[in-house]
Amino acid sequence: MGTFLSDIVLQVLSFVAENERSNIRQRQAEGIAAAKARGVKFGRPPKPLPENFHTVYQRWKNGKITGTKAAEECNMPITTFRYKADIYEKTNFL
Repeated sequence: MGTFLSDIVLQVLSFVAENERSNIRQRQAEGIAAAKARGVKFGRPPKPLPENFHTVYQRWKNGKITGTKAAEECNMPITTFRYKADIYEKTNFL
């Protein structure tokens, strides 16, 4: 009889905890949606492109330097350089 009661108590506590968790997630989602509706930007602000990015990008695109060398000249990792170059292409050629 004792284990039966303890099982029931555990099930009730589990139900209450799960209910509270779902309520918290719902309130959080509502808060995020309200903030986005107000125009709040989430995440880290992007760094501006370096001054020499356009010239380095052109030299890289024309095959005069490698991607690694271009990234070094812009003082950024190669993955960041490629990401920024992709965005640069989309915004300048559309």
